[in-house]
Amino acid sequence: VIIWVMVILVFTMPFFFASCGQERNNTIDLVFDPETVPTMATDSVTMMISDSGLIRYKVITERWEMYQQAKEPFSFFPKEVFLEQFDTTFAVVFTIRADTAWNFEKKKLWRLKGKVFARNVIGETFSSDEVFWDQQKQQIYSEVLVKIDRPGKALLIAEGFTSDQTMTDYRFR
Repeated sequence: VIIWVMVILVFTMPFFFASCGQERNNTIDLVFDPETVPTMATDSVTMMISDSGLIRYKVITERWEMYQQAKEPFSFFPKEVFLEQFDTTFAVVFTIRADTAWNFEKKKLWRLKGKVFARNVIGETFSSDEVFWDQQKQQIYSEVLVKIDRPGKALLIAEGFTSDQTMTDYRFR
């Protein structure tokens, strides 16, 4: 009997002393800058965006970061992003690709930068280093050099342009 009491004491005493230790605080003081630290980041994204129950956009990207706590909330796509816009019959209206993109959610403004390439429904292609897409005004524009390749017609090169959202009605600045 004494041996059993000794065995129980030997095995239970370490737990007793471990539980009586001082309280430890495992918090870390962290300075969080909502302008530079994303609130969400994910890799290998393919998403469909609907409007009034209809799928209107498809977005494919390797990396997506959201800055929801920033003064002006935005999504950032640091690696290549590909977007398609669909009409009500799910036909592709236009596609656009860029090396990097920002989507300023409250302004409904996309900024696409670095080897921006777009194709409209009639097969014309647009290339530039920077393009903006204002979804509120339903307008796509650029302030820098843009090249428009029109099948069967002359290549157009100009400094800046504005266009409707389908990129079929455009004007040079």
